[in-house]
Amino acid sequence: MKFAWIDLRSVPSEHRTAVIDAAVHARVHAIVDSDAETLALLPNTVRRVLAGAPHPGDEHADLVVLETVGDTDALGALEGRHRDGLKDAAALVHVTDDRTLRLACDAARALPFTVVEFKDPTKIPLEIVIAAADSSPGDLVCRADSIEEAQIIVDVLEKGSEGVLLAPKDAGEVFALVEMLRTTTPDLKLQTLRVMSTEHLGLGDRVCIDTCTHFEQDEGMLVGSYAHGFILCVSETHPLPYMPTRPFRINAGALHSYVLGAENRTNYLSELKAGSPVLAVGADGRTRRIVTGRIKLESRPLLGINAVAEDGTPVNLIVQDDWHVRVLGPGASVLNVTELKRGDEVLGHIATDKRHVGWPVGEFCVEK
Repeated sequence: MKFAWIDLRSVPSEHRTAVIDAAVHARVHAIVDSDAETLALLPNTVRRVLAGAPHPGDEHADLVVLETVGDTDALGALEGRHRDGLKDAAALVHVTDDRTLRLACDAARALPFTVVEFKDPTKIPLEIVIAAADSSPGDLVCRADSIEEAQIIVDVLEKGSEGVLLAPKDAGEVFALVEMLRTTTPDLKLQTLRVMSTEHLGLGDRVCIDTCTHFEQDEGMLVGSYAHGFILCVSETHPLPYMPTRPFRINAGALHSYVLGAENRTNYLSELKAGSPVLAVGADGRTRRIVTGRIKLESRPLLGINAVAEDGTPVNLIVQDDWHVRVLGPGASVLNVTELKRGDEVLGHIATDKRHVGWPVGEFCVEK
């Protein structure tokens, strides 16, 4: 789980009290300030980080010390404090050139906490520090200037820094940061569906979803005609005759179909566009948020697949009527849709929620 450090030093005075209250209420990992008296008033539920004070008094023994590291001697002193158990040692490194970048890497490998600030907007230096600290037990905290930058930081190298340091403009940004860091895509329960029939439907419009991500061979998207039932459509990571693999693509289904996304929301395939978030789903139920690069809506012959869940719930999927369109079966087996027959098994997901504009809602609704 990623964590938040809230920096009070540049918060406007009129917002400081509200920001502190929000940070404590949201149970952020730490609050940072250069005023020891302010930190001393904080409850023990939050880590107190004193900035710019290399030798705090004994009366502040519960504070974590954040020291500016400008050279290797200062880093050595921090390592010594850490070894001697005097304080939870932390380093603040302003990365401005190759020398300070190497210093940040050394600190990240040696200390429990390393805070990094970067002069330049490129995220290449952060990638280098993340890689250097990958096997270290310490935590890396990267300063962000905004919630948007914080989102980018936590996605760098698909790993990001463990923590984000932000000086919020107001209390709302505290909650926004915590919510953004908390956001994950939980595993889904997949089950085996039994194919009851298939039927050739004639011409219609189908959608291919081209994403900004390479899919794994056992990944796809959950698509269906009904909000209560989905079939796992496989990505084009597997070789096909007559055409190259396109490991970023899902040949998903007819334009009316639902695709299951993050936060238990559905979207019509037809309403996706470049930049839309979607959900990749593995045959074991793992999920991850990915981004749509574009959709391709084209007229093609369509095939209807009718299946049923173990509890009798009907599931329908309408896809392009072609052998190269495939779905996943148990054990991540790859099944060509035109070869499906009664009794075959496919992987799917059954949802109990009804839907209104994609969101789950508790109302009476029949789909058929």
